[in-house]
Amino acid sequence: MTRRMGRAAAVCAALGVLWWATVRLAWAGVGCEDWGCLVPAVGVVVLISLGLLAWSARALELVGVRPGRRVALAATGVLVAFRLAGESLPSWTSSFAHAVTAALTFGGAGAVGAFVT
Repeated sequence: MTRRMGRAAAVCAALGVLWWATVRLAWAGVGCEDWGCLVPAVGVVVLISLGLLAWSARALELVGVRPGRRVALAATGVLVAFRLAGESLPSWTSSFAHAVTAALTFGGAGAVGAFVT
C-alpha cells in the first residue's frame, strides 16, 4: 500500500509540475490584458487540466497503480478540496514556489487518491 501511494504521489507530482508549466505557457501565449480574453484563457486551462487528468489515469496504470482511472478521479476530487482550502492561504510571487506547491499538492492528492481507492 505504501509503495502504491508513493508511486501515485510521484506520478501526480510530476504531472502537477507539467500542469503548472503548460498553464503558465498557455496563459502567456494568450496574453490576457483585458476581460475579453478571459473566456478563451480559462477554456485553455480547462482543456489542459482535462487532458492531464485523462493522461494521468494511463500514467498511473503504467507505474502499477491500478485502477488508474479511479485513482485519478479520486485525486482530482482531493485537488478540488485542496484548491478550495488554498483560497485562504497567501499567494507567492516566486515562480519556484508555485512549481513546488503544484508538485506537493498534486503529489499529496495522488497519495490520498491511491489510499482511498
